[in-house]
Order: sequence, then structure tokens, then C-alpha cells
Amino acid sequence: MDLRRRALLGVDGLRVLLMLFHTVTRIMAEQEVENLSGLSTNPEKDIFVVRENGTTCLMAEFAAKFIVPYDVWASNYVDLITEQADISLTRGAEVKGHCGHDESELQVFWVDRAYALKMLFLKESHNTSQGPEATWKLSKVQFVYDSSEKTHFKDAVSAGKHTANSHHLSALVTPAGKSYECQAQQTISLASSDPQKTVTMILSAVHIQPFDIISDFVFSEEHKCPVDEREQLEETLPLILGLILGLVIVVTLVIYHIHHKMTANQVQIPRDRSQYKHMG
Repeated sequence: MDLRRRALLGVDGLRVLLMLFHTVTRIMAEQEVENLSGLSTNPEKDIFVVRENGTTCLMAEFAAKFIVPYDVWASNYVDLITEQADISLTRGAEVKGHCGHDESELQVFWVDRAYALKMLFLKESHNTSQGPEATWKLSKVQFVYDSSEKTHFKDAVSAGKHTANSHHLSALVTPAGKSYECQAQQTISLASSDPQKTVTMILSAVHIQPFDIISDFVFSEEHKCPVDEREQLEETLPLILGLILGLVIVVTLVIYHIHHKMTANQVQIPRDRSQYKHMG
């Protein structure tokens, strides 16, 4: 009985150790994050990296600003006036995150955790006429803000922590295995727990890949947003038209030169018929 009891205790102890090891490993994996914003030449853009098992699994570069409406008392202390706080994601922010096969998450905290941003990414598979097609998207955004923080909020009524969430979000849709890139501004509306308030999140200079990163600290092939593609076309179209016009002018001049040279070598026939008697 003692041997059996010791064996059972040994098995139970091993299970506990394995569970502890698994928990510690998971925690360590979640804490393998880096803020590389100092490497960006854009002072408003942040760079975040999540790494698990020594490999980059999520990279995000973007500039973010939040427009937050809040109430203050009017001078008569009876009426309420709505003011607006412009909160930018600053450099040196604390970052956390984790990666999964089809779900990844990035969390960013700044100003002593008065502000927190959570971004949830999902990878999905769809059946198309050409077969299965996998894409990833930004499926949820949550912004937590403290209106008692004095840098951005001045004498806010009902000051305290508020949470703003996206609703049925499907943004930054990108083919699996590619990164999403967009220099243009994009806005996402968030419903706040502060009654009848809508927070606006403005993203710009975005480059994100939450899945399928092949090389450490290196984005995969870019999938550009439609706005950037249209702007790129608008920039290159005048150049293309200019080249075509220049080519047409050159071809016209060459044809004229050849025609002029051929006609110059031909015998000139007088238009006045009376001059024909002097010919021959």
C-alpha cells in the first residue's frame, strides 16, 4: 500500500509540476514583447513586437489618436457642455500580447495605465469559386480611458474609468500570409460606457501582421489598402500619360522626317501646264 500510495503521490506531483511548467511557459511567452518605437523615423508612430518561443509572431507599426468627448459644467453650474480630448498613443508605452493559430491580441498601456488599447485579430477561412481562401482581420478594438487624468481632461463630470468598444468590426482585411499596409488615415468608431458618447480612433501609417511571420522582425509581402493603391495610381498616371505623349511626339517627328526626305528626292512636276514644253 505504501508503494502504491507513493506512486500515486509521485504521479500527482508530476502532473502538478507539468501544469506549473505549462503555466509559467505560457506567461513567459506572453511577456516576450518589445517596444521598438525608437527605431521609427516618424515621431508619432509606434512599433510593437510580440515574440513567442524566440520567434516574432506579431508585428505592428502605426500612429494612433483617440478623440474622446466628455462633459464639463457650464459657467452657471447647471448646464453641461461637451468638450473634446485628443489623446495620442505616445512612445515608450507598455506592451503585452499573445499569438495563436487563428487568434492574436495586442495590448498597449500608457500614461501610468490611464489609457489602454486592446486589438484582437482573427484568421478565417472562406470557400470561394477558386477554393478555400484564408484571410485575417481586425475584429475588435477596446479603448479604456480615465477621464480623471488631468493632462487631457479638464474638470470632467463623472470622472473615472470608461471603456469604449467597437461593434461588429471587420477592418484591415488581408489575405493570410501577408501584412497589411496603409499610409492613409482610417477611423474606427467606439461606443463608450460614458452615456451617449462615441470615441473616434484614428489610425495612420499602419503596417501590421498578426499571423504567419516567416522571418524574425520582418514583415511579409504587403497588402496595400484601396486608398493607398488609388493614390499611387493618381501619382503615376500623369507620368504614364506624359511618357505616352512624348512617345507620340517622337514617332510623329520621325514619320514627318522620313516623309520629307522621300518627297525631296522625287522629281517636282510643275503645277503650271505651260511649263511642260520646257521639260524633256
